[in-house]
Amino acid sequence: MYKIHYKKSAAKALAKLPVKIADQFIDAFERVSLKQDEQLDIKKLQNRDGYRLRIGWYRALYRVIDEVLVIEVVAIGSRGDIYK
Repeated sequence: MYKIHYKKSAAKALAKLPVKIADQFIDAFERVSLKQDEQLDIKKLQNRDGYRLRIGWYRALYRVIDEVLVIEVVAIGSRGDIYK
């Protein structure tokens, strides 16, 4: 099982999301940490390290660090702002 680590900016953004969406992200990252992510909308990022998790109009960018079994959530935000 992987440990989930939220960067400060990602935790702040998660707190500002609607409660329903925030709960969905938390549940989704729990599933990712248990490697039960088959039904989630996850894609590998192009031209940068990490993955993208999509829930509705929102996206989360994260990295998987296998050496220390950590999932680091880098950013969470709306579709138009997250990739900037």
